[in-house]
Amino acid sequence: MDANSQRLLGDKLYDRRKAGALELEATIRNSLAESNHDRIAKIVHQLCNDYAYAVHQPHARNGGLIGLAAAAIALGSEVARYLKEIVPPVLACFSDQDARVRYYACESMYNIAKVAKGEILVYFNDVFDALCKLAADTELSVKNGAELLDRLVKDIVSESAATYASILAPETAVAESAENSPDRSIEIPTAFSLPRFIPLLQERIHVLNPFTRTFLVSWITLLDSIPDLELVAYLPSFLGGLLKYLSDPNQDVHTTTKVALDRFLTEIKKIAVVKKGIAESKRSREVGRKASDGSSAVAPDSPQSDRAESAARQRQEEARELLQTPTDSAVTTNGDDGGDVVDGGSSLTAAGEDEKDGDSFEDEWIPGQDVQVDYQRILDILVTFLSESSEEEVQVTTLKWIESFLDICPEDILLFTPRLLAQVLPALSHDVDMVKQAANRVNQALMAHIMSLPEDPAKTISAPEPPPSAPPPAQQPAVTPMIPGIRALKESNGPDRQSTTSLPTKSQLRKPTSPEPVLAVPSSPRTPEVRTPEPPANEPKSDDSTTAHTDLDYEAAVNALTLQFLHEHEATRVAALAWLIMLHRKSPRRILAIQDATFPALLKTLSDPAEAVVTRDLLLLSQISKSSDDSYFTSFMINLLKLFGTDRRLLETRGNLIIRQLCLSLSAEKIYRTMADCLEQEEDIEFASIMVQNLNNNLITAPELADLRKRLRNLDQAPHSQPFFTVLFRAWCVNAVATFSLCLLAQAYEQAYYLLQIFGAELEMTVNMLIQIDKLVQLLESPVFTYLRMQLLEPERFPYLYKCLYGVLMLLPQSSAFAALKNRLGSVSAIGYLHIAPSLRGAAGPSGPGGTTASSVSTFERQNRLKSREEGAIRWNELLEKFKATQDRVRRNQQRQLGGIAHDDIDDSPRQEKKSPGLTMRTERPGSAQSFGRPPVTPVVPQQQQQGKELEKGHVRQRSGLSQLGRLTGVGAGRKGKKT
Repeated sequence: MDANSQRLLGDKLYDRRKAGALELEATIRNSLAESNHDRIAKIVHQLCNDYAYAVHQPHARNGGLIGLAAAAIALGSEVARYLKEIVPPVLACFSDQDARVRYYACESMYNIAKVAKGEILVYFNDVFDALCKLAADTELSVKNGAELLDRLVKDIVSESAATYASILAPETAVAESAENSPDRSIEIPTAFSLPRFIPLLQERIHVLNPFTRTFLVSWITLLDSIPDLELVAYLPSFLGGLLKYLSDPNQDVHTTTKVALDRFLTEIKKIAVVKKGIAESKRSREVGRKASDGSSAVAPDSPQSDRAESAARQRQEEARELLQTPTDSAVTTNGDDGGDVVDGGSSLTAAGEDEKDGDSFEDEWIPGQDVQVDYQRILDILVTFLSESSEEEVQVTTLKWIESFLDICPEDILLFTPRLLAQVLPALSHDVDMVKQAANRVNQALMAHIMSLPEDPAKTISAPEPPPSAPPPAQQPAVTPMIPGIRALKESNGPDRQSTTSLPTKSQLRKPTSPEPVLAVPSSPRTPEVRTPEPPANEPKSDDSTTAHTDLDYEAAVNALTLQFLHEHEATRVAALAWLIMLHRKSPRRILAIQDATFPALLKTLSDPAEAVVTRDLLLLSQISKSSDDSYFTSFMINLLKLFGTDRRLLETRGNLIIRQLCLSLSAEKIYRTMADCLEQEEDIEFASIMVQNLNNNLITAPELADLRKRLRNLDQAPHSQPFFTVLFRAWCVNAVATFSLCLLAQAYEQAYYLLQIFGAELEMTVNMLIQIDKLVQLLESPVFTYLRMQLLEPERFPYLYKCLYGVLMLLPQSSAFAALKNRLGSVSAIGYLHIAPSLRGAAGPSGPGGTTASSVSTFERQNRLKSREEGAIRWNELLEKFKATQDRVRRNQQRQLGGIAHDDIDDSPRQEKKSPGLTMRTERPGSAQSFGRPPVTPVVPQQQQQGKELEKGHVRQRSGLSQLGRLTGVGAGRKGKKT
């Protein structure tokens, strides 16, 4: 430069620096006209080193910046070869401490970029980084200058980023491109490169300043709207930062970010529609070709093939129309409902021309078909933010994206199902309705997808539509009891578990989206078989039973669901159990293999305060028991009884519900038989008595046990029910009143009458027993015992029924129950006197086993009844001895609880009840099954005394029926009078 220009550029006044820049511009124009590039290079070098880099001389720096801008203007189209020296000093001035220097740097870069145009894209990353910092500048003038520069750079990027290649590109690259044949793609390096820009964006996306965030979102929106850049393919690199922006308190940041995210989601949906349409059209054409080649019935130009081809073309036309949106249209949203975004800036553009014929249509390229979206990384980010962020907007947005991905890539969702369940289920109980509704939609869609997974391995997963209908759970065939036990399944399938729980590779996950049929892989013993319903065990299975789609990690899903049992809200716990029920119906064997770890949690959940939770928990336990062997069912019953024994409050509040629900889902007879066997061996006498009382009440009153009651009432017509009655009787012996009511239910009135004789002669009538008898009388007036009340009209057929009811009447004190039963018997007393007294007045035989009578008719009937009592399937006498032995053990247990009272002082027990009512209430609960299943116990009563009692009974039985009832009345009245 000449001396005058140097002096003017270093002046402190702006006008003189501007004059010097004009002189410098003229000098460079003259040198360029003379092709004196050496002088131009020296001038540019002098401007950079002597002026622009003069850190401690702000006026010189300002002169250097305006001089570089003047040089660039003078060079015009020749500026490209000098940008390497011009741009760096200007970029360095962006970080100067002096605000005026930063402003002049913006002004200088604006003029340089305006001249260089597309060539400035070579330095896009540096310019973008500088603008990112200037967007948060504290000086308003600097910020305004940066905004002007930002607009210019955005215009250049919009116009040239996708296509512009620098004129300074290496000649070798051009030569290599020229050598390519015309039919092959030619890669020409462009000045702007997204792969080079994304790391910078990934670094800057985590800023906190709201102005910088707005700047970044605006650039992301711009780049996404440029055709052929396909920024959506790099979405995982900056999606996390955008989701963080949703929680920004600045409303502008929040709004622009929400719009940008909606644009990306809409674009991903369009890409999925395009790929799906292409895959379906290729598949339909392939099927048409095979049909035309393999069969002459359908000609190539037949209506069927024409319809298939027209359907394929229509799908591609719809996809093309969906993607044909102008790049400069406005971006709008559907409000707060999270609807689809109508955007015009999508990077997907329309095809150049419509197809002219079928061949060109087949090979036509549709925008978006080559875009690869990394669904797995996006889902990973979404699930992570769903679990870590407590912001409502973030949760709603992530749930909305996940719901859309269930339609786009359901096979990828399966990988994240365990993590997703751990977050979606708690969101079902969220305080905000928007979050709750979004979580509910995701939960239903995910469950529907897993239920609709295809069984045929040849089916592809690219089409997310579920099958037309899924069989309801009630139609699932029961699994045969040949399934091995839980531990056997774990031991046999354990070594192969690692091979199935490992995550598949990315290429394997993308296979289902290809139009070709998915090939089946060899199945392993532990490979999950997802099918609904479960096939019968005797049905032969094909070798290729394992589908090629990505399978659900059942163990991780079950563990995640089990943890939700501890959630504080009922809706979450109910949803977790609903998921476990669905998974068990889907693949019972997979759940059985891991059920050992979850069984304690399921058992503990029975104590849940919510009835809906307990009901679903019982349904799940019932399903597992159906699919398991008998050992699992027995273990379930034993553990349930242990739970009742340790948690008496659960037995009082939920015991009846649990028993009824189990009987509704499982075999009621099997449940009662198993529990009876367990209670017969129970050592806790008090618990056994309470449990028998609960089981007996449900047996009499529960609607779910109506069939079981019907079988018990018809023991003579249903011989297979007699062993079941025997099992119940032996267990019920721990509770005297329950045993008596069982005999009434089974119409074993004779046995019930003998039990009443033992009540009056050998048992102490405690308050608890009287309360149970009072309840029994109330039950006798219920519809369950209608048949019993009708039998009172036939005293000649049921003589022992009268004796039983009058015996109960004698046991009761003067109470409402006494009055009710007395009124009932009084209404048929005339029938009793007319029929019972004449037939039994001359009876001389004993009423016990082995006796004879005087009446010929009565003798014949009684001998047959006694013969059936001794030789039938039910050995009544043995049951009576079992009852006596059990009640004797109950008495001894009560004595031990009272402090070791001797057996000889047992007659003084009523006085003990009066003296210590507290201990009386504790001992008034009869019951123990301690000796059940053991060798016969040595009788407590001496043999002579026992024989005396038998003789006494024989003496009593020789009397007539009415005199006998009178004697019982007197004894009962005497005992009751003593007690009251």
